[in-house]
Amino acid sequence: MSEPKIRILLVDDETGILDTLQILFRGEGYDVSVATGGKEAIERMGTDRPDILLTDIRMPGTTGLEVLAWAREVDPELPVILMTAQASLQSAVRAVNEGAYYYLQKPFANDELLAICRRAAEARQLKVENRSLKKEIRRRDRRAAGRPVGTSRSFVEVLKLAETVAPTDSTILISGESGTGKEVIARFIHHLSDRSEGAFYSVNCGALPESLLESELFGHVKGAFTGAVRDKEGLLAAARGGTFFLDEIGEMSPATQVKLPGPFRNGR
Repeated sequence: MSEPKIRILLVDDETGILDTLQILFRGEGYDVSVATGGKEAIERMGTDRPDILLTDIRMPGTTGLEVLAWAREVDPELPVILMTAQASLQSAVRAVNEGAYYYLQKPFANDELLAICRRAAEARQLKVENRSLKKEIRRRDRRAAGRPVGTSRSFVEVLKLAETVAPTDSTILISGESGTGKEVIARFIHHLSDRSEGAFYSVNCGALPESLLESELFGHVKGAFTGAVRDKEGLLAAARGGTFFLDEIGEMSPATQVKLPGPFRNGR
């Protein structure tokens, strides 16, 4: 199986330069996309997801430095190579200080540019692998520190399943009799997830009257009903970025269930 092509986004307001660079990089096996200005480059970054960004600095409207700043916000690990025909020490220092991978003066040799881009792609891949390894190490440390205690085969299998689904953003259904530790498993999944820094909220859907449950889930504004003396954020909004455990969701009325966001309906 062949390795995926390196995706490069080329940005310049001169179409002649873009055409030349396209031919060069496609000949080297890159997956090439182009933008004829800074504004278009910013729009394409979100859809094309490049591995390398090569942009001119001096462009009408949105400059290369503005594209660099946007790229740092969208993807801090994206190597951005800046090209300019009017290089100066001041602009080079500024570019590097703002996070550029390389500052290249026009005209340049094709071999020099290709070598820089190869190094940039390798540096990005190393950063991605390093981030992935650190995440896995943190997950293993959390798994060891927060793993519920139990030795029965069925419980160990449940823990393994929880460890498998925890890194995903899937909505998870935990079923079992009362007292079997559903919330323990929910907290374990939260502990191992990428949302572990966020809050863990839990509500017993069978313990609250329907009107009060809706208020807890969705919040309310001041004066919405008797006793609503101030605005209140709902738990669904408060749990954003964390985990929300709906205990005994089967006890929730159908009328309330249909108001839940899609993944929560029908007990999912």
